[in-house]
Amino acid sequence: MDIQTTIARAIIAELERQAEVSEQGLSVEAGEPGFLTLDGRVNLDELIMVIEGALAGGP
Repeated sequence: MDIQTTIARAIIAELERQAEVSEQGLSVEAGEPGFLTLDGRVNLDELIMVIEGALAGGP
């Protein structure tokens, strides 16, 4: 798996996680490959940590 795929999967997983626990009503739709539709607030600090982890080879 290449780094772009790893980062993309990490971003999607984190946004979906945030949508599940979000009290701000975040919704994520990943219908078409390569595109996301977001509605609501995203916690950028948590998203950045996930991206850094993906780049470092974390889970």
